[in-house]
Amino acid sequence: MNSVKKEFQFGHQTVSFETGEIARQADGAVLVEIDGTIVLVTAVGKREGGENNSFFPLTVNYQEKTYAAGKIPGGFFKREGRPSEKETLTSRLIDRPIRPLFPKGYKNETQVIATVISLNPEVDPDIPALLGASAALAISGLPFEGPIGAARVGYINGEYALNPSKNALAESKLDLVVAGTEDAVLMVESEADCLPEDIMLGAVTFGHEQMQAAIQAINELAEQVGKPRMEWVAPEKDQTLLEKVADLATAGIADAYTILVKLDRQVKLQELRTSVLAQLEDEDPEEVKEIFSSLEKKHVRGLVLSTKKRIDGRDLSTVRPIHVRTGVLPRAHGSALFTRGETQALVVATLGTDRDAQMIDAVEGEYRDHFMLHYNFPPYCVGETGFVGSPKRREIGHGRLAKRGIQAVLPSQEDFSYVLRVVAEVTESNGSSSMASTCGTSLALMDAGVPIKSPVAGIAMGLIKEGDEFAVLSDILGDEDHLGDMDFKVSGTDSGVTALQMDIKIQGITHEIMSNALEQAKAGRLHILEKMNSDLSQAREEMSDFAPRILTLKIDPAKIRDVIGKGGVTIRAITEETGASIDITDEGIVKVASVDREAGEKALKRIEDITAEVEVGKIYEGKVVRLMDFGAFVSILPGKDGLVHISQISEERVEKVSDKLSEGDVVNVKVLEVDRQGRVRLSMKEID
Repeated sequence: MNSVKKEFQFGHQTVSFETGEIARQADGAVLVEIDGTIVLVTAVGKREGGENNSFFPLTVNYQEKTYAAGKIPGGFFKREGRPSEKETLTSRLIDRPIRPLFPKGYKNETQVIATVISLNPEVDPDIPALLGASAALAISGLPFEGPIGAARVGYINGEYALNPSKNALAESKLDLVVAGTEDAVLMVESEADCLPEDIMLGAVTFGHEQMQAAIQAINELAEQVGKPRMEWVAPEKDQTLLEKVADLATAGIADAYTILVKLDRQVKLQELRTSVLAQLEDEDPEEVKEIFSSLEKKHVRGLVLSTKKRIDGRDLSTVRPIHVRTGVLPRAHGSALFTRGETQALVVATLGTDRDAQMIDAVEGEYRDHFMLHYNFPPYCVGETGFVGSPKRREIGHGRLAKRGIQAVLPSQEDFSYVLRVVAEVTESNGSSSMASTCGTSLALMDAGVPIKSPVAGIAMGLIKEGDEFAVLSDILGDEDHLGDMDFKVSGTDSGVTALQMDIKIQGITHEIMSNALEQAKAGRLHILEKMNSDLSQAREEMSDFAPRILTLKIDPAKIRDVIGKGGVTIRAITEETGASIDITDEGIVKVASVDREAGEKALKRIEDITAEVEVGKIYEGKVVRLMDFGAFVSILPGKDGLVHISQISEERVEKVSDKLSEGDVVNVKVLEVDRQGRVRLSMKEID
């Protein structure tokens, strides 16, 4: 077996590509290693059969094996199951920059599988997986117009950092992944701590410059071991058929795109499409539909570039009308209905306790997530029917993007000890539903009384480019997204960017275009924030009557066992008596949660009493628990009794204790002394 290895320096890390020993029956297979993290990436493409497909069936699967980190999977079956959220998101991360680099018209089934087989927790496998996908495709012989490079960029102490470690990222104000070819950026995914636009653009440029080392290494590997490029020629278009469809449809398409309402426009286009198909019944219907779609695309793009007007009549930078309503659901802890044009999201925030946090058993280690954001895109939101079930890749990706946009403004757990779950229900969609969800999340959290640092808004930008002429579009419609060259989403506050996601469908996006898009997005974002702030600009001072109140207490960790009691009897009794839920950390942080504040305070008082130390000189209200000849024992704290000697009961002479006291009496007593053995001496007569 002839194994070929190629190494290069990538910032402070050494990256190695190795091929020729493992997975030799795949079209392309590469082992990528960075500091002990190893990812096996394979690429396989069918050589025939594409002519029967109506789309390009590219599948990307990223999978993490627990053995990579020396772990055995949890659960009953003890093997890896359905993809985790991280695996789904990384699959999308790989798919997005490689998909545009297959030639138009190529429809052969293609699959890329990235498998994490060794893991250094300090090195995220996503960058090795991206580089491996590029290398595997580059040597596979498939018609891939790459290679691409990829890099992670941090921003630490005012400087960009290339591929920072996990620990370094904790100190970074930016976590940005950028991928692209030698000449152009194709994909950006990032979250930031309210950074200005020029810093974000600089990070993209920095990452693109640094990834050139990876692109060069992949080119060298492909020259050395790459398979011959498969012979594939794009099918020739039937010019006669194209002219026939154009004659029948061009005028009707132009008329349809004068209709401003999306569903009405779609009905008109469907009627026209059906009419054209009926008149050309002897032709291939799929080819007719494809030509019809290309005519739609040509019309919309030409309209924007020539008139600077869009499908719905707006100019390039105008944001659709915005309507905001908060407190929509009376029993929810926080809710908002955010409507922008024909895109609408009903967003609901729920407050919970520590026990509601999501336990994530990741390959790099177990952790608890205190903020969950779930995005739902039901078929009715676009006037369709469809299957409703577990979330698809798109829903997971859009939810994660909205979460990235909000994360930077959330209060710390020390300042606000609630677990947060936000659900964004997209009820109408015509472009940019993820950004509507971001806006709605900000409003719903403030409606719930969550003290976020600043309101957050999001906007989706688009691009139409022909030659050197281009137009950047603000707040794009669904059709503009589908027919355009770029999908560029930006979330942020009035002071900076919190998340940025960019997908580019063509090569040649310049620094100037990205700069214009960011500045135009800023103006749109500030406009949206102004509309949001007119309804609710900061967190409500009072939380919902139906939200739990969390009271916090720090106790000596040695006292935890006293609060819990033997077999949990003490804490269970408090919970049953008050209805409050109680969580205790190993550090002695006690959190008492109850919808009824009075019940929560009662439970907290019980815990304070259990863990309190008796203070000399302090007066307590106690209960007489036992009478003796020489005095009475009084319970002053749970589990703590003290003796009132007969001489300390009254200023008068007391012959018999029972003359003055009975078991069950409630009396005020003052602590005179706690001796070395912990015995407590009390007095009733010393109370002023």
